[in-house]
Amino acid sequence: MTSSGAPTEPADFRAAVASLHGARIRPEIEVGPIRPPQRLAPYSYAVGAEVRTGWDDSDDVPVDSTGSSFGRLILLYDPAGQEAWNGTMRLVGYVQAEVEAALAMDPLLPEVAWSWLSDALGVPAGETASSPGATSSDRTIEVTALGGTVTSTTSVRYGDIAGPPRAHQLELRASWTATELDLGGHLEAFCEVLSAAAGLPPAGVTELGSA
Repeated sequence: MTSSGAPTEPADFRAAVASLHGARIRPEIEVGPIRPPQRLAPYSYAVGAEVRTGWDDSDDVPVDSTGSSFGRLILLYDPAGQEAWNGTMRLVGYVQAEVEAALAMDPLLPEVAWSWLSDALGVPAGETASSPGATSSDRTIEVTALGGTVTSTTSVRYGDIAGPPRAHQLELRASWTATELDLGGHLEAFCEVLSAAAGLPPAGVTELGSA
């Protein structure tokens, strides 16, 4: 079953979905609902996020993107809970960003990229759960069972293929369990990671708006 927070769904799930639309996102990042993956949980919801280098008239946020930096945040909800989650509500995040060659060659890049996520979620280095009272912006967020991978790749183009001869990409895949229904701070933290991966400077924020 996939979902969008309809009235026929569990109240906790509907509240969690609604809270995502209260997240404050910086204007360079476009966020919108996308189709969630199937059969991972009884209820699921997903948003796509993309760093825009320019604005167009399209309101669609693709599952994948030709842009340099984009991501997906998926909400999975199982009222019965799952042992591996240590809870009922799991968030799964994916970020892909093109990075400069100098950064891509840095052997510490995976550690740095993972610190972007752990810092945004308030999880101390080497730990899997947030510290009490951890915050994202002005929101308090609590997470547990954090885990994931960071991958840095270099692609070399040959023959008649458009684009630079070499391209360097950073991919971060992670999941964590939320212990509260207000997930706005989790989406804000996720977008902080996307901003860092894209190399955006500090900037203001704007309202995502209602569903």
